[in-house]
Amino acid sequence: MSPAGAKDGLRSAEARGTGRRGVSAGPAPETGGLLMRAALVLLSLGQGVPGAWALFAPRSFHDAFPLPAFAWLTKFPPYNEHLVRDLGALSLGLTTVLLWAAVRPERSLVRAAAFGCLAFTVPHLVFHVTHLGRFETVDVVGQLISQVAPIVVAGMVIFLCRRSSGAGI
Repeated sequence: MSPAGAKDGLRSAEARGTGRRGVSAGPAPETGGLLMRAALVLLSLGQGVPGAWALFAPRSFHDAFPLPAFAWLTKFPPYNEHLVRDLGALSLGLTTVLLWAAVRPERSLVRAAAFGCLAFTVPHLVFHVTHLGRFETVDVVGQLISQVAPIVVAGMVIFLCRRSSGAGI
């Protein structure tokens, strides 16, 4: 049997309910898939909201992130408009990939999006953990929560992706 015929045979077997999966087959939506999509959307919001703020209002972002009463970035002078706008644009790039993975949850795309998120969030956490001495306790707690959470969520996405089967997770 030719390779094309074998693929057709697998698809036919799946259609008959024999349990064998074809290359293009994917499971029906399930709780894990919905949870994974929700996690990807949450990660995209965590990147997209501050990313848009930094890109379109860099001075405001620098002077008031995460909230005006806390203004974490002012502890790291000087303000650099170019750097803040670039960070915003890069965050929106990551947001795009995360949202794309939520809409089209193909295994390789979901894994790339989650690992891409980790490639940013892990070094970001490491930097902040080594510079906590500049901050009050409430700021330290806020930073640790806001920076550990996306790492945990991205790890959960990778775990859920491993447990699911095929495309259309």
